[in-house]
Amino acid sequence: MNVEVILISHLSLPFPKIASWTNMYQYLLKGKAHPFDHIICPEVNHGFKSVSYQFLRKVSVVDKVKGKLPSKSKYANYQGALDQIIKPNKKYVIQIVDNSGIIVPIHNFLSEKHDRKNFFIQYYFQGFAPIISKKKSKPFLYAIDELFFLSHLAYKEYLNFYDDCPFKVRIMYNAIDVHKFNTISIEEKHNFRREIGLEKDHFVFMWCSQDRPKKGLHIVLDAFAKVYKENKSARLIIVGINREINQEGVLVVGRVENHLLPKYYQQSDVYLFPSLWKEGFGIVLAEALHCGCYVIASNQGSIKEVLGNGDYGRVVEYPNIVAYWVDEMQLAISQLKTKENPYYSKLPRDLYSLDVWSSKINNAIDDAKHWLMRDEL
Repeated sequence: MNVEVILISHLSLPFPKIASWTNMYQYLLKGKAHPFDHIICPEVNHGFKSVSYQFLRKVSVVDKVKGKLPSKSKYANYQGALDQIIKPNKKYVIQIVDNSGIIVPIHNFLSEKHDRKNFFIQYYFQGFAPIISKKKSKPFLYAIDELFFLSHLAYKEYLNFYDDCPFKVRIMYNAIDVHKFNTISIEEKHNFRREIGLEKDHFVFMWCSQDRPKKGLHIVLDAFAKVYKENKSARLIIVGINREINQEGVLVVGRVENHLLPKYYQQSDVYLFPSLWKEGFGIVLAEALHCGCYVIASNQGSIKEVLGNGDYGRVVEYPNIVAYWVDEMQLAISQLKTKENPYYSKLPRDLYSLDVWSSKINNAIDDAKHWLMRDEL
């Protein structure tokens, strides 16, 4: 089949920092079989040998000062990289991840300089709510051949917001390595608790995120203070922030390297996700679920769907109200003190698995190839 596949990323692949979708693509690209022939991204020192790279031109200080990068010069970077790849008499699947700004310029470039029918653009949207205004939406919506959403709820948000959505759609949940994020024995759990200054009989809540108001730490701290008054064995582990919190029962462990993160989920009884904004997915939810945590989370964005609409965890309908978190946390204590996590047994072991995700990406690209070749088959 005379079709090649191009992946366009505004982040370098491999990417040195933690980012859920870059971790997913790196997992796929490290495998023996993946669908990509080319990657367009910022320059990397050590790339994947199984693909060819076209690096984006570095933007100089002069470029930034001169007109502050008007749209044409910004997107010429991507167009120039594509020009180095595209050959006559070939067809291309182009997969663009989480970069809505380049969709229309790339579509226009392919339409003006090449035959647009020879290209199939897949856009992998990593958010929840639409980010293009209705007034400016038509060129964007009609430039995409297929749009990957992180949830059915995000897809529905598009349908409710825009008057027309002419593209094909797939639901592509984000994914984790379920071999790393898994459950451990009671003995291992107690051993790690001792390492970080906890006792085996402590009832441990965990919060892990960036220190931003929309992540709801202030809500959790207020709720935990009330829970702690009635449950002196309760502890709240805070992961991901570096500031000091002087509150009884609260332990701040700071930033944790990604490979150590499973241990913190595994030693916890309850994972708290009090997000106060519309989450596209919330990869930490998948991590906590597979590590056996009882999860309590806000009903924001795609979160309810990630929790199986309540099959895999508890959903707080009004997350800004502290009293509801207090009630849910106290319920978790009473439930888990008398029996095991009632939600973990319902969790499919391959749910949000990188292997399942990789298979879905491969299938999506195979289908796009067949669509491009439909007149020749």
